[in-house]
Amino acid sequence: MAKKDKTVLIMNFETESVAYQAFSDLKRLHAERKIIGYQMAVVTHQENGKLKADDFLDFTGADKNIKDSLIGMLIGILGGPLGVLLGWVVGSVVGSMKDAGEVKNAMTVFEKTLETIPAGQTGVILIATEQEREAVNDLVFDKLSGRIARMDEELVANEIKQAQEAENEAQATAKKKWFGRK
Repeated sequence: MAKKDKTVLIMNFETESVAYQAFSDLKRLHAERKIIGYQMAVVTHQENGKLKADDFLDFTGADKNIKDSLIGMLIGILGGPLGVLLGWVVGSVVGSMKDAGEVKNAMTVFEKTLETIPAGQTGVILIATEQEREAVNDLVFDKLSGRIARMDEELVANEIKQAQEAENEAQATAKKKWFGRK
């Protein structure tokens, strides 16, 4: 049975060129109606811990730029102070464990993104409804030798909202303490 909800798919591949191949092939799957794409980006997890969008596509025709998209907000959170902290924590925990699978179930959306696309690597983030889940699996696993992490789009949106609220509160508290001192 095909999944009909919007899903955020985070994919990683051995090389940057394969990530771009996936970007192209996923566009084809959308054209063939095997997925209903909403947004997609090729992203690089830079050595400084930040994610950078290298290419972006809004399938909806709304001509959104990446900044106003869910993917852009995810990258924005991961590029800010919270993302740097999460990158350090994920790197420390995963790096110190023999089996990264031990922490997989306890990871947040942000941690899962950073773990799926490790520092120095390029991946693809896609928001889609998968008409044929096997189509994406065949492409990523079999054809391109990649890996996929899937998360419900609503969960991702809620975690982004909570992270934005936490960042706003932290900024307000910092400003109050810094500028409010005597």
